[in-house]
Amino acid sequence: MERVDLMPPPADDDSAHGDDTATGLADAYAAVPLLNCLLREVARPVRQEGGHRIYRLPGGNRLLRVRGTRRPAEPEVEVAGAWHRLGHTELVKLVVEELRRHTGLSNHELPAEMLDSRDTVAALLAARVRATPPEDPYLRSEQSLLTGHTHHPAPKARGGGPAAGWLPYAPEAYARFPMTLLGLREDAVAEEGDTSALDALGTAPPGYRLLPAHPWQLDLAAPELAAAFADGRLVRLGPSAFDTWPTAAIRTLYTPEQDLFLKFSLDVRITNDIRRLWRHDLLALRRTDAAVRSAFETFDGPPGWLADRGYRTADFAFEALAVLVRDGFGDRLLPGATPLLAAGLVEGFDGSPLDRAADPGAWWAAYLAHVVPPALAAFAEHGVVIEAHLQNTLVAVDADGLPVQALYRDAEGVKLLPEVGRQAGWERLVYCLVVNHLVEIAGALTERHPGFDPWPAARRELARHDLPEISALLASPTLPAKTNLLLRWTGADGADARYLPLPNPLREGTSPAAPSRADGH
Repeated sequence: MERVDLMPPPADDDSAHGDDTATGLADAYAAVPLLNCLLREVARPVRQEGGHRIYRLPGGNRLLRVRGTRRPAEPEVEVAGAWHRLGHTELVKLVVEELRRHTGLSNHELPAEMLDSRDTVAALLAARVRATPPEDPYLRSEQSLLTGHTHHPAPKARGGGPAAGWLPYAPEAYARFPMTLLGLREDAVAEEGDTSALDALGTAPPGYRLLPAHPWQLDLAAPELAAAFADGRLVRLGPSAFDTWPTAAIRTLYTPEQDLFLKFSLDVRITNDIRRLWRHDLLALRRTDAAVRSAFETFDGPPGWLADRGYRTADFAFEALAVLVRDGFGDRLLPGATPLLAAGLVEGFDGSPLDRAADPGAWWAAYLAHVVPPALAAFAEHGVVIEAHLQNTLVAVDADGLPVQALYRDAEGVKLLPEVGRQAGWERLVYCLVVNHLVEIAGALTERHPGFDPWPAARRELARHDLPEISALLASPTLPAKTNLLLRWTGADGADARYLPLPNPLREGTSPAAPSRADGH
């Protein structure tokens, strides 16, 4: 298979990216999500001028201009009547100044994460020159995310450590590696659900149970585990006899030979949260997953749920050593269909069906018909709010690249009614499914087919569903957009979602090129 060429992040409106050096490419990739956050959450649109969009930064009353809409590029700030181009470091400095004025708060961690995210991209770009992408299009889609979360200030930050510590496990560098197998003394095992698949991954000595570990997490948790290795509660059994592939989530590994997903703790902040498998989430897992499975079993047609079967861990390191067993594709995948990560469709990868969708209307209608109904039916009929965002949605396509099935995953992000109120649950669903997901897929599609309007078909698909909230959604001038930049700046918990109003492209008569924020907010 040919190596994937390194290209800057796609930009619309014929925007260029200027510097095509390695430094310029890393700056361009890292600037996209940071600019998206700044323009959505803080800046106020002023006007469009030629190929630029101009915004006012209210904190210092400065003007900022960018090229492109979906993937903003070439940021410039007005200084003494002239436009001054901003490199990534200058952009971070500008964002920090604006946020201090905007919130009255300081934050020393987030600027470092922004710079770390950019440095991570640079390391990934360099690693890709020496790496070969996977042959399997599914794995290629999972490992494609150089930009990552399109509206997060530091989506690629890896904890600030040296690249040598994390690069061998980076999906974006096309990593594959064996797990580390541990023996966990039987009297220290804590588990729930069906974990039998773990016992087939290797052989544990008498008196021990097999416990796979992510090598990076094992390094990070070494001080916490030293005593258990010393007294024999844990023993090292060596690497697994097979490689695993890190998915877009980084800490979730796929084992093609066993057709199994394994999700681990990872003591690193990835986007908004430290990615441990927290005790309270693990204890709630069986009930949450059972609710989703029960909902999906009632659906007609092909939607699938990759169930989180159970977990195993050590009672003395409950969170640090936890491993979650998740279904593989098995008989859930339609025969002959190829699963692809929805986030990979947005990012782009070699072989993406979006690149060969000759009829965007037919492709989009099929996509909507498979992705939207399961999420709405789970909410309306079962009180289940699945986290239907881009990284939790897999879309299976046929040989022609046409969507034929949607599969969802990750019970950890699921909310149940009435534990969360209906209004809060609906807002979360709209954000995940529409703002985070459909808006991004629609943008990637229209980027390839200028002039195509995806929103009439989306309105028709949503209007088919008998929910009292639908009519209000289609009539609302705004949608709820999560404020990841402000959440991180103010130190809010990652699960404490806060939203601001975003112009609603689903509203009849709304232009697809609407400004990135609701006027006056």
